[in-house]
Amino acid sequence: MKVGLIINIAKALMIARFKQTFIAAIGVVFSITMFVALLGFMNGLNQLLDGLILNRTPHIRFYNEIKPNPNQPIDLAENFTGFYNIIRSIKPAASRLSIHNNDAIIRTLEQDPRVLGVAPKISAQVFYNVGTIDITGVINGIDVEQEARLFAFEDYVTAGNFMDLKNTANSIILGKGAADRMLAEIGDVIQATTAQGNRIQLKVVGYYQSGLGDLDNVQSYASIITTQKMLGESASYITDIQVKLKDFEQAPPMAKEYREIFGIDADDIQTVNAQFETGTQIRTLISYAVGITLLVVSGFGIYNILNMMIYEKMDTIAILKAIGFSGGDVNKIFITIALTIGVFGGIIGLILGFVAGLGIERVPFETEALPTVKTFPVDFNPKYYIIGGVFSLITTYFAGYFPARKASGVDPVDIIRGK
Repeated sequence: MKVGLIINIAKALMIARFKQTFIAAIGVVFSITMFVALLGFMNGLNQLLDGLILNRTPHIRFYNEIKPNPNQPIDLAENFTGFYNIIRSIKPAASRLSIHNNDAIIRTLEQDPRVLGVAPKISAQVFYNVGTIDITGVINGIDVEQEARLFAFEDYVTAGNFMDLKNTANSIILGKGAADRMLAEIGDVIQATTAQGNRIQLKVVGYYQSGLGDLDNVQSYASIITTQKMLGESASYITDIQVKLKDFEQAPPMAKEYREIFGIDADDIQTVNAQFETGTQIRTLISYAVGITLLVVSGFGIYNILNMMIYEKMDTIAILKAIGFSGGDVNKIFITIALTIGVFGGIIGLILGFVAGLGIERVPFETEALPTVKTFPVDFNPKYYIIGGVFSLITTYFAGYFPARKASGVDPVDIIRGK
């Protein structure tokens, strides 16, 4: 049977039952629109939440951990060889926090083609002296330019210029929570005391706000040179080496590889932030489940409408088969109707879903916890549109297949005799 004739008959049947066809198409349009908009919004939100931590977290962090000496005297005694020796309250060994020969380590990492960049860092425990009160805090000594390039440091500096850390001696960018507790304004000079008892005066050149209140209450930033001076250490003193990779999935094996080569401790991003990845996966799974449920529900609507159309058009089907149309031809007619609804409804739904995403993206979203976020986040990844379009065709095809199979099995003699 000619394809053109089948299409014309399908078109005539859809026009004859235009109201039902239109309602079925509206169901597909609504489902696809909500599917695309929901996934775009939920994944945009996932990226925002994960970015609060993951953007500021190195893929691999090298450091020296303070831990007890694994070689205890009792383990070396011949009398206790072969025994399980349990020792309690072991004091940590007198180990150095600084990374020995860090210049050579950094050069080695920078030459690795898998590495995007390396940023040294110093973590220093301090007390901010506010009158007679001491407020605990942490000053991170950073390479300002590398920190900005690899960790989007400037995005979290809500006031002041982050480059002032490099250009102004003895300067500090305070965490917003710490600044509020000290009532420190930009341009003020504060006093900090290190755990070793060294005191230094620091000029406030900006505020830092990550969106995580606990961090902003204690974390502040200074240049590496300022932090070394504050601790009374040499220019080679570094406590952390932060590494960003071109593919962060390589972080676990690379951390293990370089841990053995350098003989220092190494943490990878997957291990440290496993909870964030789990939360993202669960939220994404819920989004897909809700979206696919909408598509399946719209498929049942098309199924019911085509079932009613077949019931009401039994005489038309009988006449078609009586004049030479085969069961396969009738099957093709009703599948054509279903796919037409799915194609046109899907295209309109994808367009409206994109428009809905643009609308959501322009809705103001301002909160003190996230000063850099001004509107709701939306992800316009093309894969959501591809998945929506494919599911639209699949659900409408099966919604039309079963009624079409029923129509193809109609016996024209029984229908005509009944009439």
